Amino acid sequence: MFFTGPQERKRINLGGASSNTSLASLTDQAKARREERILLKKRNDSATRIQAWWRGVAAAKRTRAQMRQVFEQNVDRITGLRCLVLMGRDEEVLGQWSQTMVQRGEASLFAAANQPSWLVLVRQACFLLLRSVAASPQAPNAVPHLKVINMLVAADTATRNTGPQGRETTANILLHLSRRGLYPFLAQAIRFTTIADGKSSTSLPLLVPLATVAFSVSLADSEAYRNSVSASILSSPSRCYRIGYHYDASRISHLLPSTGADGLHGASHLHIPPPNALDGAPAPTAAATGTAQSRSYDSDSDDEAHRPVVSVVTSFTAAPPPPLPTLDARTQKRLQSLVATSHLNDLLRITQKQPDAARRALFDLILALEGIWPAKRTDILGAIVVGGSGTSVIKELWRGSVRRASATSILQEYARPASPSDPNLPAVLFLADLYNHALLTMGDDEFFAQQTTPQGSRNPMSTDELIVLTRLLLDIAFGLYQGRQDVDASETTETFGPKSVRFTWEEVREKVTKCLVAIHARDSRRRFTPDDHWLVSNQIDIKSFVEAALFEEQQLSSNNSRAVTTRQIARIAPRLGILHNIPFSIPFHTRVQVFRSFILNDIVLRGEDNRYAPRFAITVRRDHIAQDGFDRLREADLKGRIGITFIDQFGEEEAGIDGGGVFKEFFTSLCREVFDTDRGLWLANTNNELYPNPHAYAVEPHNLNWYRFIGRIIGKAMYEGILVDVPFAGFFLAKWLGKQSYLDDLQSLDPELYNGLVFLKNYTGNPEDLALNFTVATEDFGVTKTINLIPNGSNIPVTKENRLQYIYYVSHYRLSRQIKQQSEAFFEGLSEIIDPKWLKMFNQQELQQLIGGTDQPIDIDDLAGNTQYGGLYDANHPTIVSFWRVVRSFTQKEQEKLLRFVTSCARPPLLGFKELHPHFAIRDAGADELRLPTSSTCVNLLKLPRYTTEKVLRAKLLQAISANAGFDLS
Repeated sequence: MFFTGPQERKRINLGGASSNTSLASLTDQAKARREERILLKKRNDSATRIQAWWRGVAAAKRTRAQMRQVFEQNVDRITGLRCLVLMGRDEEVLGQWSQTMVQRGEASLFAAANQPSWLVLVRQACFLLLRSVAASPQAPNAVPHLKVINMLVAADTATRNTGPQGRETTANILLHLSRRGLYPFLAQAIRFTTIADGKSSTSLPLLVPLATVAFSVSLADSEAYRNSVSASILSSPSRCYRIGYHYDASRISHLLPSTGADGLHGASHLHIPPPNALDGAPAPTAAATGTAQSRSYDSDSDDEAHRPVVSVVTSFTAAPPPPLPTLDARTQKRLQSLVATSHLNDLLRITQKQPDAARRALFDLILALEGIWPAKRTDILGAIVVGGSGTSVIKELWRGSVRRASATSILQEYARPASPSDPNLPAVLFLADLYNHALLTMGDDEFFAQQTTPQGSRNPMSTDELIVLTRLLLDIAFGLYQGRQDVDASETTETFGPKSVRFTWEEVREKVTKCLVAIHARDSRRRFTPDDHWLVSNQIDIKSFVEAALFEEQQLSSNNSRAVTTRQIARIAPRLGILHNIPFSIPFHTRVQVFRSFILNDIVLRGEDNRYAPRFAITVRRDHIAQDGFDRLREADLKGRIGITFIDQFGEEEAGIDGGGVFKEFFTSLCREVFDTDRGLWLANTNNELYPNPHAYAVEPHNLNWYRFIGRIIGKAMYEGILVDVPFAGFFLAKWLGKQSYLDDLQSLDPELYNGLVFLKNYTGNPEDLALNFTVATEDFGVTKTINLIPNGSNIPVTKENRLQYIYYVSHYRLSRQIKQQSEAFFEGLSEIIDPKWLKMFNQQELQQLIGGTDQPIDIDDLAGNTQYGGLYDANHPTIVSFWRVVRSFTQKEQEKLLRFVTSCARPPLLGFKELHPHFAIRDAGADELRLPTSSTCVNLLKLPRYTTEKVLRAKLLQAISANAGFDLS
């Protein structure tokens, strides 16, 4: 043993304590000997550890030499990779490996990818390379290191060499690097590189793509990665300025989550998540106080189960977000010039006679700018439309590329998310965006004009061209909504070309859908497409589709997913996604059946399908139906059964039991009162369609409660299948669907204002001569007020460049802002009864039919087949036979009058008279042929005397239905 010294024999005193030795001295002696033994043990233990360390160092040196020899013999094999990882921070070994991989190419790098340990080894090797670059980005090995890292984290490269699992492999490597400080390492390397070499650096072009590569694959928490990029790399203005020389601008939109004040797609705040947020795990909820502490560890071992956590957080108290990264004035000016109207128009003019490739590159640039500056999207597209180039660009896009595009080719790219390369897809997207924007300020007279007219310029696309375009867009949209079971549109990021614009397939689908919906809205008002043009019935089995949609709705209902967004629905419920986004692709009759099935499912879930379910009973005075209904039903559960008892003018209860008919009578009378324009809550346009009164008093709290109550009443009618003969204005119905209204809707509200705006749009002189600014004048109680359409609008003149924005803002104010609170209150009440998701299966015109019935001619055979008889009558009674013969001889208007006379609504139910509740009924009213027929609309009952001749029956029936005579409450 080392450090032991001479051994002493233990002294034993058998003679007892010496008379001259005190107890204290004995204690001191014992303590000294104990300390001596402790010191001796420490020496022995230290000697043992030193020997073990020395043996380990010697063994490690021998082993490293052996591994180095094995590595050099297997540099491009997995054995060599394993040796590299075990040797760790050996710069010479790392340099030899990365140079070999670069020389032999990506095939050699991924050659062993099918072996189980390859991924574990290669991601640790990737980390070692990254750490080496961060420590010395100017070293000779930095460039090959970065080339290898870029190959390993490129989804296209991985997919090309390993197959469909390549994207998952890339995500795994990136996740590992991010946990171990990818972005801080990159920031350090970029900082050292820009300081040392600036723009001439050979490493910088390889470093910059790594900052955004995480957004080309689906990772656990993309928001966390964006924040990491923002905090580590974009927080330095000088760093941003330097890397901008090597950066693909089309990828900026993937960096930052929201739009800053300057309109650039930038972070509204920067927040560094806890480490496990990068792993997709929920953030800790510890409430401990104090400051967060972290310490870093370096480890050459890949055993993550035994690797210390990167950060130890002792507090998750919300900290104020760090300030936004700022750019110097010079850089900001350069960036803003990219989206300037003059700049875009100059580019369009300069490239007008350039080869097609140059024009396509320009269109790709504009499409990229839309994604980078979402807040400037309207300005970018408006600059093209207003500048006079919009018509020619739309024609060029259509005739040069889109007309030749194939939905099948584009969808095949979606089906194999590797390196999509369809050259026509950028043109399709740009045309969809540009044409959709042009429609915002295009009136119907312009849309359907085939040549320049005094009312406006010609539509840049003919209706025949639009038929072809919409079919292409519909096939693309339907294919993307229906999708494949093994591909998620939200996870497939790249759509075309690594050097071009990049959008997710979900974004592609959204752009295509918006254009489709806008064109379909025009076709709904004035049909120009052939029959069944919008349907995809030949591509699906309707019965199976409906069953799947009902199942998806039940799943959402059971998970309390009422508040789910339309985009989320498209992802988790593909059939509902189709019904909510492109509903016109499914027959209207089918969608009505689905709607009724949704309601039936809701009734069953609530247990209301039991006919003995308790009623909510109320009493209503005959002469105060609206007020009593408001007071007693404002907070009631209107989905349940309601029992009505009427109080007559003498204060007595009317006899009878409400079997459904009394409620229908109450409901019909209530609607007649609350929608009366004399009450001041509603106004009617030139087509007698109703919309909320925009007057200031309409937004008083009491009146907003009335709008909410009326919304609940309409919801009850739709829930019960009761037809309400109340026409609503299309722009108001659009609010139910969450849509905005534009110039084309303004004609029905204010024809004079509409004509003025169309005149301004096509004015050939200087618009500034008209002395307009961004304000509108309104009048309340005889006082005229000036409202700014935009901040400081009174000081902003309307010019040739901004007149489309002015038209847009005026239309939006009149159609939306003025009735915003009233519409929101109404829809709040409606949504308590009808799930908003259900309404999105229809457009405005179809919603009106859902409320008031179809505009189709009355099917008398269907009505006769669903009629019940009472008294002496049956289907073969002579009077009944004569009745149906007379009714069939009526004109359509006379048939509608008859239906209104009996049911209070002139339109038939959407799904036929089998859906009319109670059923249409005819009862014997005696033999007195001098009497007129009467009706009880509350139970859809016609009381018909036994007329003996068709002549008398016809005359009496026409007299009754034309004069609305003979209404009977009995």
